[in-house]
Formats: sequence, C-alpha cells, structure tokens
Amino acid sequence: MILTLAIANYRSLRDLVIPLSHLTLITGANGTGKSSVYRSLRLLAQTAQGGIIPTLALEGGLPSTLWAGPEKFGRKVLSGDYAVEGTVRSKSVQLRLGFATADFGYLIDLGLPPPIPRSAFHLDPEIKREVLFAGEQARPSSMLVDRHGPAIRVRNEAGKWQDLPIRLAPFESLMTHCADPRSTPELLGLRERIRAWRFYDHFRTDAGSPARQVQIGTRTPVLSHDGADLAAAIQTIFEIGDRDRFAAAIDDAFPGSTIEISSERGHFALEMHQHGLLRPLGPAELSDGTLRYLLLATALMSPRPPELLILNEPETSLHPELLPALARLIIDAALRSQVLVVSHAKALISGLQAEASCSAIELKKRFGETHIRGCAPLDGPAWTWPER
Repeated sequence: MILTLAIANYRSLRDLVIPLSHLTLITGANGTGKSSVYRSLRLLAQTAQGGIIPTLALEGGLPSTLWAGPEKFGRKVLSGDYAVEGTVRSKSVQLRLGFATADFGYLIDLGLPPPIPRSAFHLDPEIKREVLFAGEQARPSSMLVDRHGPAIRVRNEAGKWQDLPIRLAPFESLMTHCADPRSTPELLGLRERIRAWRFYDHFRTDAGSPARQVQIGTRTPVLSHDGADLAAAIQTIFEIGDRDRFAAAIDDAFPGSTIEISSERGHFALEMHQHGLLRPLGPAELSDGTLRYLLLATALMSPRPPELLILNEPETSLHPELLPALARLIIDAALRSQVLVVSHAKALISGLQAEASCSAIELKKRFGETHIRGCAPLDGPAWTWPER
C-alpha cells in the first residue's frame, strides 16, 4: 500500500505531501488542486511505461506544468501586508514526484535541458535524478538505486555502492532501462507493481461510446480504461468472479434489475432487464448515468483486483440517488485494493466518510498554492527530496 504521495512544483502543488490509507478521499472546491493530484499519480505511473516525458509534452511541456508562483513566500506576504511579487530565481527548475510504501519508495526529479548545445527537443524536460529507496524516506542510508544525471549506481550484496556500466539519456528512466532481476530486483518488482495500477477517469457515455458498441469478447478480468470490453468483463465476473455480489450491486442501484450478456459468433452484447419492461434494454438504449454506473461497478468488481485503483470524479453523469450505492461499491472494493477517490459530490463524500477506515483529505488554496486543510507544515508524513 502507498503510504505517502509527494509532489513538488507541479501546477498548484508547490510542496505537497499526502498521507494515503486503504481508502482515501480527496475533496475540495473547484480549482483547489484535486485534478493535479490525480494527474501527478498518472505521471508517476507513466515512469513505469517510459512515457513521462511525452505525457508532460502533451500537457504543454514543463513550463506549462510548473508551479507558477514564487519560489517561497515571505512572512510579510503570508501576513497579508505585502503583495506577491516575483524575484530572481535562486534554485534550478525542479518538478518532483514520489511515493513511498512500507517497503520501498521511488522519486523522480525533472528539469530543463541546458541551453547549450541547442536541440530541436529543447522543450522536452530532462530526468535529473531518480532514486529507489527502502522504507518511507529517501535518506542516503536507505537508497538502493541512485541515478544522478546519466550515471547509475546500485548497492551490492555487501551494502556498498557499485556503478552500473550504462549511461542513460536524459529522457530515459531507470524504470524502463535498469530494471533487472539480478542487479536491481527491487526496481523490477516496483515497476511491475506500478504497471498494475488502474486509473478510471470520465468514461465516455455518448452515442459513439465504445461501451455502447457490440464487441468481440474474450476473457477480460480487467476492464479497459475506455470500457470498450464492458460486456466481456461482466461475463468474466459471472464466470470467475463473484456473480452474486455483482447482481446485488446492480439491484442496490436499480431495484429489480438484472444484467445478462448475449453472445453470437463471439460478439458480446450487454442486456439490462428492468422491472415492468417486456424486453431487455441494449447498451445503446441505456441512459448515460446507468451506463456509467455499470462501468464503475465492473471496474470495482474485477476478479483480479489491483494493488491501487484511482477514480477521478466517478460521480459524473450519475444521479445523486445513485451515489450512496456507488459509495458502498467503493467501500467494498477497498477490502481488496487500495482505493483513491477524487470527488466533490456531497452525497458520495458523505457515503464514503460514513466508513470508519476512509481517510478524507480536503484541499484548499492560499496564494494560489494547494494545502491540506487543517494540516500544519509538520503534521504530514516525513519526506526528503535528495539534492541534485
């Protein structure tokens, strides 16, 4: 389980360290940084796929994603006596992301390329430092793999540093180029765990949605990010998952309704039987909210639950009456996976907070910077960013 998520200089997250539990709810008003927390986790997941640099480029490049305020706020500014003014930068540009579990942690430090030699890719950020460490803090004594610029060193069996005979390009990550079962087994294991994280963000429910189309079906223990394999994923739950629990979840949200999957020559189609109707409804006939609920229920009841499941504003398109049932689904999923939910829907927040194990974190903004409401600077988890 991830215990700590740390972000520095990413959009409004100038320096944020968030404690996570088995079920964590991120709330706050619009514009307080909820989506930035979600995006930062997606960026961390991209390190395991080798895609963090192009993902940042799609967001507008490093200049567009960096914290836009001053390096630090003076006491007179914080007291309200003076306006915020720009100053000459004293430190290098740094976008930092990291997380820690009880056994291992990882962090990455990105910056701008040097002005010389000039390259056509001069807007691409560069990876300046990467560290795999043991425990919950990246102290010098806990580091296991350390990438500093192009050079990599690892601790050998005797606990001594050993340089690897490889030099990484600025756009290459430890995760994709140095994960080896012999020299860096911890890095390899952590990479595979990160690759198993699942993100579900705004399923399409329009007329052209992949979830509304008849698809060729194969065994699907994990619902795809766009829900295109919804029918096959539900049938997989029926065959190797908990069919009764899935049926109970549908009845909880839509009393008297049942789901069946029809198959013709390998093409799977969803059918929803509702009380009072003489024929089942196909996916093209379902309302946006009904289809989205079915997608979320299928994702949350995967026969192969992930270590980490992240839902970004799952309440979108759902009627408020469905949110208590969704909250119960999420609480049930948290028994098998670590779940992080980003939401501002009062009914969903209320339903999740009724669960004693739910950790609710409310974000707020001050001078454009995201903070955790009610959390003083020294109240959060301990975290250390190593120097470049």
